[in-house]
Amino acid sequence: MSGQQAFWNRMADRYAAQPIADEAAYQTKLAATRRLLRPDMELFEFGCGTGSIALIHAANVGHIRAVDFSERMIEIAEEKAKKAGVENIDFEVGSIENVELAPQSLDMVLGMSILHLLKNKEAAIAKVFRALKPGGYFITSTACLSDMMPLIRFVAPLGNRLGLLPHLDVMTQSQLRTAIETAGFAVEHEWLPKKKSAAFMIARKPAL
Repeated sequence: MSGQQAFWNRMADRYAAQPIADEAAYQTKLAATRRLLRPDMELFEFGCGTGSIALIHAANVGHIRAVDFSERMIEIAEEKAKKAGVENIDFEVGSIENVELAPQSLDMVLGMSILHLLKNKEAAIAKVFRALKPGGYFITSTACLSDMMPLIRFVAPLGNRLGLLPHLDVMTQSQLRTAIETAGFAVEHEWLPKKKSAAFMIARKPAL
């Protein structure tokens, strides 16, 4: 088990019990996503955590594959799905780096609160682009830490070495947008609920 996995396994139960920090913004993002969903959609979510978002959207799509590299997060997600009677989600232990995604096989990909935790967000976004069908959507909510907390770039490496913080990609909102557009996406919607909050983006792969 990697240090990152161990960190998130330790955090999983506490994370699951935490209330949503900004309920209004959370609901706005859910609603913006829901408007794009169709009953026949194949949806993939990476960094799914305890499955809350996948469980909310399950009734509006055909099937969801949701992965997280924390075994405990996935255990909690599966428990929640069983309790709710949701049967069209497959939860798996895995990461965007190591899962296999067939080219042009997905209608939508969600990467919520995860890109800033990756060591190579550009590679992850490129992988998402390849896996989406033409016209498919990539939706992300990402903490752009360089805008939110500029000094964290000096603190994060030490915190990571001490096991107190996960790996952090300290990016700006502009850098995030550039990474998404460089992969080939068109950013169709961009929203920052508050000055120091996660940036929400809806990006689309060009249709044929």
